[in-house]
Amino acid sequence: MEINSLFSVKGKTAIVTGGSRGIGEMIASGFLANGVKVYISARKAPALIEKANELSEKFQQECIPVPCDLSSSEGINNFVTEIKNNEESIDFLINNAGAAWGETFESFSEKGWDKVMNLNVKSMFFLTQQFKTLLTKNASLEDPSRVINIGSIDGLNVPAFETYSYSTSKAAVHHLTRVMAAKLVKENILVNAIAPGPYPSEMLGSAVNSDYTEIEKRNPRKRVGSAEDIAGLVIFLCSRAGAYTVGETITSDGGIVKTSSHNLG
Repeated sequence: MEINSLFSVKGKTAIVTGGSRGIGEMIASGFLANGVKVYISARKAPALIEKANELSEKFQQECIPVPCDLSSSEGINNFVTEIKNNEESIDFLINNAGAAWGETFESFSEKGWDKVMNLNVKSMFFLTQQFKTLLTKNASLEDPSRVINIGSIDGLNVPAFETYSYSTSKAAVHHLTRVMAAKLVKENILVNAIAPGPYPSEMLGSAVNSDYTEIEKRNPRKRVGSAEDIAGLVIFLCSRAGAYTVGETITSDGGIVKTSSHNLG
């Protein structure tokens, strides 16, 4: 029952897709700080490699960059092959890579629909499918492997911006989490989702010109999320403490979904 045993993730191996910035970088940092070997992926190779080197040095722990485009089956196959060439097993798969697209209802494009759905939903399913053999390798009743899908409160609430495919994709992520959880729990792989609210990121930053003042004012906690908030939740779900939590979508939003007046009837 000691905290070091309850929440330890030391010696494990994790994959964090979209791990070079934003929430992905926060999650990767939390793992690295606690003794996890981490593979991170992103499309832009130079920035990814630079970030992996920076994080390895900062936390004195191995952070390995694998550049790839996960929106295509070819990119997914290349990524999985690269990991399988280096690892016989993985313990944690964090499906975080995602994209958003904003356009008016009248002009919303097929490109904006397909790009977001392919990366946010389709790639999440096929990555988990293809990593199943590595996830089951060391998984046991006492110490199951974990898959964490990063959704969004935009998949729970009606979003403020016109991001039709994004909010739809995140609602799909939350339900896909339950469906995959039901299938994989039998093989000692626990699948859960996290639905973040506002966190500092390039995606949110571009929508508000990197000025979070108004968002902070409107948040019940009067701030945006921090690295500790998201990393702590991920570590809980991946540790002994979270080993009886299955198929959940946990919000990390400062109280927006549960305490906003339009949600209280």
